[in-house]
Amino acid sequence: MTQPAPTPVVRRVDARHRYEILVDDKSAGFTAYRDRDDRRVFFHTEIDDAYAGQGLASILVRKALDDVRGAGLRIVPVCPYVAKFLEKHEEFADLADPVDPEVVEWLDGVLKR
Repeated sequence: MTQPAPTPVVRRVDARHRYEILVDDKSAGFTAYRDRDDRRVFFHTEIDDAYAGQGLASILVRKALDDVRGAGLRIVPVCPYVAKFLEKHEEFADLADPVDPEVVEWLDGVLKR
């Protein structure tokens, strides 16, 4: 008898500025952000190779965007994965602000890169 696949859990970890996705209580990946005024700027999404191909990035980003909507914030999709997700999921289009040079420069300063 095969075991059902574990249900992934997404949690916001404010101290680390990211949302994490866990499978069987093990971290499987994250999407990182920084807040600027009323906008959550997403800049990097990563899924561990051991969990690749399971659709976890999509689950992670969807839950993160649901959380942003619930908080009354807007998003800026600097992260290429988040930007691509938004192209495919128009139900989140009303949350997105364009990525402009000012935001990128601000983010680079915050991340010291």
